[in-house]
Amino acid sequence: MNDDATDDRLEDFARVEHTLLDETRAVYIAGEGPAVIVMAEMPGISPHVARFARWVRDAGFCVWMPSLFGIDGAYPRAAEGLAVMKRACVSAEFNAFAAGASSPVTRWLRALARRAHERCGGPGVGAIGMCFTGNFALSMMLEPSVLAPVLCQPSLPLGDPAGIELAPSEAARVRARLEAEGLTVMAYRFDEDRFCTSERFATYQSALGSRFCARVLPASSAHPAPPPFFERVVGCAHSVVTAHLIDADGEPTSRAKDEIIGFFVERLRAQRSER
Repeated sequence: MNDDATDDRLEDFARVEHTLLDETRAVYIAGEGPAVIVMAEMPGISPHVARFARWVRDAGFCVWMPSLFGIDGAYPRAAEGLAVMKRACVSAEFNAFAAGASSPVTRWLRALARRAHERCGGPGVGAIGMCFTGNFALSMMLEPSVLAPVLCQPSLPLGDPAGIELAPSEAARVRARLEAEGLTVMAYRFDEDRFCTSERFATYQSALGSRFCARVLPASSAHPAPPPFFERVVGCAHSVVTAHLIDADGEPTSRAKDEIIGFFVERLRAQRSER
């Protein structure tokens, strides 16, 4: 991907329609190895999201990138991105404003994880959510095949800085599984992010205990010139491994990206012979 304002044609991904729970969605698939579900941030599968997915693919994984909203491959411009966000906020698939319950779309994503595991093999599946989908990787832990969940700037519910998209009973089930299987949840945010706040991370920590591994990056380490949607609509350091990532050695965002990929390697590849 060139760091410019062009769309990404996603030509190195296979676009496959998957029907699960009587609902059909497109999924972009590339690579070989254990599966990692990459869930896009607002306003959709942007060139920066696809760039991250390619990094995961090149590390030895089969990336499954579902189309959940927006125009696939589109560069995130301000007006178009805001329109996508407004539609998602009123969609029944997403609990944009309600805390204490997983978004309905996570049921489909859990089914996708099961299918990906069946097709790709290995010990299990990794999952990363970003922004609107940030919490989805945690909800997907209710599916036994998901072993490596990553939460990047989880931003829902909007309007409740300390809220999380997980029912107390679900949080208890996830915590019990984390402890029983020795698993962890990796989570990332910028310290001045007004959509993913310190209060929200504190709620996750309280619900999940020491199995919730938080990483907080300084806002000063964010890319200073993100695409228009992030500059004009988001308006703060937000997207740790995509729009605000600086792709250079030693940069905190680049180190976060490397840590996430290393987490997938440890959970999904290094342990293959042990399972």
